[in-house]
Formats: sequence, structure tokens, C-alpha cells
Amino acid sequence: MALTNAQYDEIMRSYDARQLNNRRATDARRQSVYAEIPRLREIDEAVASCSVRRARLLLDGDSDALSSLRDELATLGFEREQLLWGHGYPKNYLDPIYTCPDCKDTGYIDGSKCHCFKQAIINTIYAQSNIQSVLERESFDAFSYEYYSDQDINPTTGLSALATVQNAVKECHNFIDHFDEKPKNLLFYGDTGVGKTFLSNCVAKEILDQGRSVIYFTAFQLFDILSKGVFEKDADAIAANQNIFDSDLLVIDDLGTEMSNTFTVSQLFLCVNERILRGKSTIISTNLSIGQLTERYSERTFSRIMDNYSLIKLFTNDIRLQKRQRYI
Repeated sequence: MALTNAQYDEIMRSYDARQLNNRRATDARRQSVYAEIPRLREIDEAVASCSVRRARLLLDGDSDALSSLRDELATLGFEREQLLWGHGYPKNYLDPIYTCPDCKDTGYIDGSKCHCFKQAIINTIYAQSNIQSVLERESFDAFSYEYYSDQDINPTTGLSALATVQNAVKECHNFIDHFDEKPKNLLFYGDTGVGKTFLSNCVAKEILDQGRSVIYFTAFQLFDILSKGVFEKDADAIAANQNIFDSDLLVIDDLGTEMSNTFTVSQLFLCVNERILRGKSTIISTNLSIGQLTERYSERTFSRIMDNYSLIKLFTNDIRLQKRQRYI
């Protein structure tokens, strides 16, 4: 993924700050526990001393002494865990704190960019930090079925609004649980305020938590960025546009709110088709009906969507209005 030197430096500074903050948090935790359980300080000092002796023995090639030292370290480690556990702390409570345990907050694993670094690149290039705050609020834990009636029936399916959204949530969990096995795509459609964007964000959060890269755009933002790569012919813009095709999950929100023209029609087909060919998953939400989608974006585009996407129609009274009415 393309980065300028300044952008790369910005990301690395964030990792430096993360490491510093986590070291401080680890030290504060350690000092607090040492004050409560003085024996732990003695154990940690003994472990450090053993480690120095181990290094010397390795240089001397003394295998018998090494075996004895390993036993000593194991005994100290067991006592340490039992003391922590006995005072109500997890056994690993004094282990170093990492925001990303996989790369230990370095950004790299065996010389390759960690998943957290790849997401940091996406957030930097597309200024998507706002999506992080959104996903803190919009998750399956915060999702509520109370806004969907079991009396409001869809005559086409015979299912109530409640049963429909329950099935939709199951489909979302299936999408998440099998994300690595086979690329899948979701199309949420229905009127304004029925929960399409909320469910999209719920899925995006879960995929991010799996350590996958996620790019989120409104339709307007997506086509604006694509146009810069096509018409400005800027090398960085063209490279940045490739991330749209390469990210593990692309979320396109509010498809149909952008200005429609031949460019947006052709670019949507390119985006949908290219990600299918590359085996990448996509979620689209739209207020348009199936007929309107076909009319607006061509049979060719909609055919690719029909063949490769799970179509999920949601319906209920506008949730935003329902929430407002509760406070009147």
C-alpha cells in the first residue's frame, strides 16, 4: 500500500508512542503489585539474575548447569503465578502490555507488515480514524431487536420485520465466522433508517477485530477517490486506489446517494468485478430497490451482484424516528 515518507514516519511515531505508553502502564502495574506482594519483586529479581547466569552458561557450554537453572526458573515461575492467582490477579498480569500482541507493537512480524500496520496505512491514507469511534458504538453488543415488530409482515416472504432482521444477523455471523474460508459479499437494502449501516458496521468491527484490513466509504467518498486516480493520473493516487481492490473487506455505504453518470456506473462494475476476481469480500448498503439498482447501474453490474452477493432486505419504521419519539 502506497505511503509517502511523511505518512510512514507518522505511523512509526504512533508505534513509538504506543510502546512508551504500554511500558509505562506495565511499570505502573508492576509497582502497584510489588507494594501489595513484596515477594514478587524478589522473585522477579531472582529471575533476572538467573537469566544473566544462563547467558554465561550458554557461552561456557555447561549443559548440566543449564538443566539445573531451567528447573530453578520453572520453580520461580510457578511460585510467581500462584502468588498472583492467590491475590486475585491473572497469572499473566505482570506480562508486558501490548496493543497488538501479534507484533508486540512493532508493526512487523518476521520482517513483514503486521495486520495492525496495514490497517494503520489504510486509516492514514483515507483519513478513516472516524470509523474507529463509530465502531466503538455500533457493534453486535449494542444492536437491539426492539425496533423491529413481529406484527409487521413482508407479504413477499411471509416473515415479520423481527424474523427478517434475526435472519440477517445470523447471515452476518455466518459471514464473519467463515470469512477466511471463502470470500462472501453482502448487499443490505431497504428504506432509510432500518439498520443497514448499523449492521454493516457491526460486521466491519468483527472483521477488524480478527486482524483483517477494512476500508469503509460512503458511495460519494468511494467514487471521489476513484475519480482522482483516473483523471488526475497521479502515481500516489493510482497506487492508493489499488488498496480499494486489495483490502480484506470493503464497505460501501449509501450506494445511490452519489451523482450518477457513466463514470460511476463503470467504476462500480470495475470495483465489484475486480474484488470478486481477487477473492475479496465486500458489503454494500443502499436505499435503492432491486429494480432501481438494475436501472441505475446496468444489468451487467447487477448480474455480478446477484450471482455473488447475499441480498438482505430489512424493513421497519425508521429507527431514528422511533428513538426520537421515545424522548418526546
